[in-house]
Amino acid sequence: MANPLSYLSEQLEAWRREGTYQTLKQLETACAPVARFDGREVINLASNNYLGLTNHPKLVEAALKATRELGVGSGAVRTIAGTMAIHMELERRIARFKKTEAAVVFQSGFAANAGTVAAVLTPEDHIISDELNHASIIDGCRLSKAKIHIFPHRNVKAAAQILEELDSAPGRKLLITDGVFSMDGDIAPLPELVELAERHGAIMMVDDAHASGVLGANGRGTVDHFGMHGRVHIQVGTLSKAIGVLGGYVCGSRDLIEFLYHRARPFLFSTSHPPAVAAACLAAFDILEQEPERIEQLWANTAYFKKALQAAGFDTGASQTPITPIMVGEASRAHEFSRALFEEGVFAVGIGYPTVPKGKARVRTIVTATHTREQLDRAVEVLARVARRMGILGKAA
Repeated sequence: MANPLSYLSEQLEAWRREGTYQTLKQLETACAPVARFDGREVINLASNNYLGLTNHPKLVEAALKATRELGVGSGAVRTIAGTMAIHMELERRIARFKKTEAAVVFQSGFAANAGTVAAVLTPEDHIISDELNHASIIDGCRLSKAKIHIFPHRNVKAAAQILEELDSAPGRKLLITDGVFSMDGDIAPLPELVELAERHGAIMMVDDAHASGVLGANGRGTVDHFGMHGRVHIQVGTLSKAIGVLGGYVCGSRDLIEFLYHRARPFLFSTSHPPAVAAACLAAFDILEQEPERIEQLWANTAYFKKALQAAGFDTGASQTPITPIMVGEASRAHEFSRALFEEGVFAVGIGYPTVPKGKARVRTIVTATHTREQLDRAVEVLARVARRMGILGKAA
């Protein structure tokens, strides 16, 4: 009998031929600046552990204490019996941190984005979205069945034209952007977009996953970075990157959060976080406020690393943050570069289509506050040597 899933095998084989087939690397140690993957110790430039909190002693102890006292799980979804006091404490803490009325925690940043957009809009509404917004935003837009209007990346004039054309159209308008774009590392022109939203009566939404813990005072994100408090209606953040644990959240008005309690499907139909996760997240927010030097060191390392890459001749695109792409071009080339780097002791992931547009493949690097200068120097040396050998960066000496 013919296998009805044989087309999947054919696609996998096509990816192997094209050089874009990926295997999952196994992390065998804590997520650290130097970590062991697949039995090899490498300089880790692939994680989102911006502040080095994944194995911070205070987070570990908070998680252990919560587990001993409250168990390993909540046993239910939030709307039945799964809302624990520690979940509500975390939501209050996030709202205070982000300077909003309220917050709700989701199981992931992806669920927060997709669940929120799908919940607040209807097929009669309109979404105006940056072309490089995260996949979770794209999925949320599709799930909402609202009419989707895409504007070129960071092009405020184009977004304005779309909104002007929609002024007389029925339905609500949602203007949505990443705060920091995850593949290019550039920052949204938030003040200009906020002004547009206000002028046209649109809902303003920002996904601050890669800005949380990185931009703004104590890592409060792009809204704080640009002084836009009170002018962004929906803020999405993550607990899985700089915070170092797991989950996502949405901040905004009390009515927004109450509405999401009732209508956001990932919230309604997913078991809540284990107590250990919530406790570790609470400890992480303590550290953000008590140890601002971590963010200062992150930015010092970022500036140092970018300068060294650019001095070596690499094209780092439009990056303004610790996310620093090394532009390569073709996807197969980027993946080959990544594999060669790994063999030489540097883990940086090759990224190509469909994650990024065709012809704009890159190896994405992310530095953290806990990388040493010696590790960064070694990484740049390996990057440059392998790039020259492969003809990505001039000729090998």
